[in-house]
Amino acid sequence: MSSPTSSPTVPEVRPLADEDRVDAVVIGAGLSGLYQLHRLRELGLAAVVFEAGDDIGGTWYWNRYPGARCDIESMSYSYSFSPELDQEWEWGERYATQPEILRYVHHVADRFDLRKDIVLRTRVTRAVYDGDDHRWQLSTDTGRAVTARFVILATGCMSTPKDPAVPGADSFTGAIHHTARWPRKDVPFAGKRVAVIGTGCSGVQAIPVIAGEAASLTVFQRTPAYVLPARNRPLQATERAALKARYPEFRQAQRCSRGGTVFTPPTRSALEVDEAERTAAYEAAWDEGFLNGLLRTYTDILTDEKANETVAEFVRSKIRSTVNDPATAELLSPHTFPFATKRPCLGTNYYETYNLPHVALVDLRTTPIERITPRGIRTSGGEHDLDVIVFATGFDALTGSQLAIDIVGREGVTLRERWADGPRNHLGLVSAGFPNLFTVLGPLSPSVLTNITVSLEQQVEWITTCIDHLLGNGLTEIDAIPSAETAWGARVAELAARTLYPAVDSWYTGANVPGKPRAFLAYAGGLDRYREECDAVARDGYTGFVLSSSTGGRSLPAPDRCTDPQHRRHG
Repeated sequence: MSSPTSSPTVPEVRPLADEDRVDAVVIGAGLSGLYQLHRLRELGLAAVVFEAGDDIGGTWYWNRYPGARCDIESMSYSYSFSPELDQEWEWGERYATQPEILRYVHHVADRFDLRKDIVLRTRVTRAVYDGDDHRWQLSTDTGRAVTARFVILATGCMSTPKDPAVPGADSFTGAIHHTARWPRKDVPFAGKRVAVIGTGCSGVQAIPVIAGEAASLTVFQRTPAYVLPARNRPLQATERAALKARYPEFRQAQRCSRGGTVFTPPTRSALEVDEAERTAAYEAAWDEGFLNGLLRTYTDILTDEKANETVAEFVRSKIRSTVNDPATAELLSPHTFPFATKRPCLGTNYYETYNLPHVALVDLRTTPIERITPRGIRTSGGEHDLDVIVFATGFDALTGSQLAIDIVGREGVTLRERWADGPRNHLGLVSAGFPNLFTVLGPLSPSVLTNITVSLEQQVEWITTCIDHLLGNGLTEIDAIPSAETAWGARVAELAARTLYPAVDSWYTGANVPGKPRAFLAYAGGLDRYREECDAVARDGYTGFVLSSSTGGRSLPAPDRCTDPQHRRHG
């Protein structure tokens, strides 16, 4: 089946049948939420998904800015749970655009009949655990209430936009847009004076596209990014067919890989080879167009500063050879942090865009923004007259979407209070004092350091197996043991300390959000190792967790487990 070319229709909001009491609530209808719903249905559970947006898609619904596309290859950045789905869907480009990915998401929802259990335009605002009833009581912004035994936060690791703290935005007489809240209708740039604030991945993708239409474009940059060429192109039918022929083996290799992508791991240090050999390896990786291509060349790019500097200087040399103006090239060249310790970006003609006569770069380190005025943006160096301002200022990553909900656990303790000094959980899945509340792609899991489609499937499957274990053994709750989550936090910190990541101020450490506790927020040991650790915990009887029945204490597995999923509905 070919991917459709028309835009998907938006289903009407439907009333929730038997809305006051369900088995499970999933919050978020992106890739994680849809797959979690599918797996809960396989258990025979009554489940509902609440989605704040007007449509399904999560990241790929909200992030529709010009140039938005995936930076993992399309045929890798897709579900692996259905061999039939693998064979029928035809990806058009090596790196899919936002509209193509959204069409894929809609196809999945229709193919597996998921829409009937999704409630749109409904934001969960509060979730309170009732310890007597052993259920979560959820409130929404529409006034709808529901109780559920299990709650799964599929709210996304990059879904709470961060607005720049710039005074005067309300006074601007032109248009202001955020890349993470882009309008569904086209935003016209032709003949307009446009500013983009931010040069992270969203800005890197949007800037060349906006420059192709605007009368003038001014880019306001605080920190330059390492931008690698995407080498995007249409996929040929022959290469799609070749991968489809070996998809089962490829999917298994993804699941067993360090980051959810398949490649031959390096065996040597960057410092073991001479400069000519090293440069040749970097050139080959540069030409391949992979996000992690340069990281794959040698073993110690992320662990040794000297090794890292060799690849960082290689990228800077590429910037100097591409950007005509030496001063602009220097401003675009990162010097203050090692390569890949902030997320690198894949771009198309990003550096070439600064050679256009109507594109200007403003360095906010030397001329910071003072305020937004009715006419534009005033920096310490003067005022820039503008018609459109685009904020590409990123997200409150990994914890923002969970803390946006007022979550109240045992004894009235809120998740925000529990995480006052940083996130605490076991395996990145459950926080102590919040029974039966699971998170997909949350903090202290591999999430953003991996191909998230592979990560989300692993976590959804673990959660589903855990729920099935509880139901099949007459158990009511699973909760993390505080000492286990302390040990897990130490484990995550220790793995990060083996790398160059923690020393850098980035959204990986929460440094982009004022007042946010600083800690490295992702599991850096690799998806393969994480999978092994999660599987070992489950295999050993869910070590680090307390599994209990409503009568108190920990229950032994029931010998006559019910295998008919219909017998377990509305528990």
